Formats: sequence, C-alpha cells, structure tokens
Amino acid sequence: MAGSRAEKKEQTRQALLDNTIDLVDDRSFGSISLREVARGAGIVPTAFYRHFASMEDLGVTLVEDAMRMLRGALREARRDLTARGMPTARESLAVLLKKVKSDEKQFRFLVREQHGGVSEVRRAIGTELRLLSRELAIDLARTPGLAQWEAEDLEVSADLIVTIMLTTVAELLDGDGRESTERALVSRAERQLILVFLGMGQWRPRS
Repeated sequence: MAGSRAEKKEQTRQALLDNTIDLVDDRSFGSISLREVARGAGIVPTAFYRHFASMEDLGVTLVEDAMRMLRGALREARRDLTARGMPTARESLAVLLKKVKSDEKQFRFLVREQHGGVSEVRRAIGTELRLLSRELAIDLARTPGLAQWEAEDLEVSADLIVTIMLTTVAELLDGDGRESTERALVSRAERQLILVFLGMGQWRPRS
C-alpha cells in the first residue's frame, strides 16, 4: 500500500510537470497560474503543495529536467572525445538537432525563460548553463593538445561552444519549419563551431 501511495504521488508530480510544459509551449512561465497547473493534473490547488513548495520551485524543477536533456545530448555528442580528439561540428549538431526535435517543448521552455520574468527560473537556467560549460571544459582538458591549457581558457572555449549550440536551438525553434531554413541554420552553426575549433587549435596558453 505504501508503495502504491508513493507511485501515485510520483505520477501526480509528473503530471504537474507535464501539464506545465504543455501550458508554457506558447506562453511564458510567469503567465500561468497554480490553479491552471493543478487543474490540468487533475488535483485541487491545495494539493499542489504536497509536490512543490511554490510555482517557482516547480519552474526550477522544469529547468533541471530540461537541462538534463540538453546535457545528455551534448554528452552524447562528445562521448568519444578522449579517444578521437575533438568531435566534428557536424556530429555535435546532428545529435543536438535530434534531441531538440524529440523534446521540443522542454527546449522551447529553456530558450524562452533564459531571459524571462521569473527570477528564480532565470537564475536556475544561468546556474545550469555554467555547470554545463564547466563539464564541457573538463572534457576538453582530456583532449590531446589541450591538456596544458589553463582552466580559464578551457572555460572560455566551452562557453563559446555552449552559446553557439543554444543560439542554434533558439533559431531552429523560431524558424518557419522548412527544411531549407533548418539546413541553413545548421550550416551556419557548423561554420561557427569549426572556427572555434580551429581557433582552439592555434591558441597557445600563456606562459
């Protein structure tokens, strides 16, 4: 019975998250109400607090879930980094594009709320992006040719890569859905990443 109650609670919690993602597909997080979220999950508003301390807490959880997806996509794109050196821009973008298409609502939420009106959610995204850059910088440090780089230089490079990826995601989500537009956006991002990779190859750490 206890297990059944725990499972039901987890199902309700997930329903709250899923309903919120549906609600923010074409609206900002700050524009939705607790009552809307609860109604969509089939519970009364007061029951919401059994799962989240506040709407801001719910928003931060959505950020963490969405960033887990993004982190997983980028980790997959560079999983062979140590063995093969730098992944190609095309490989990285192909993995990211596939992930964006499969989890479009979560990525749309991240892009929209990165500069949104709910400060707790905005800060959570900023924190997650910094962690993502640091994780990438650690992987870069294991790459042949970059082992002697200073941590600051690795983090700057990682920031550039993550920024290009997120900008591409935003442009793809705001695009007209045509294949030609998608190809053009991905091609430009590929050139941007290649320029970063080439620049990294020529950079010499400060002595």
